[in-house]
Amino acid sequence: MTPPNEIEMRLEALEIKASFTEDLVDKLDQIIISQQRTLEALVSELRDLRAQAASATEGGGAQRNLRDDLPPHY
Repeated sequence: MTPPNEIEMRLEALEIKASFTEDLVDKLDQIIISQQRTLEALVSELRDLRAQAASATEGGGAQRNLRDDLPPHY
């Protein structure tokens, strides 16, 4: 049989581990929520950029050349 003092010590150690685990889970949950918000913002921005690109090709007819954006000294 295990002495009562040892059982109490083991129970206390488990309670401490459970407390740290709960704290870690809460932190990870907050990180996931933050990453989900970032992901949603990026998806929205990508959608907007695709819409801009589609409207630019429909309205302009020809594709833009990146060299057109270079300053004249190049």
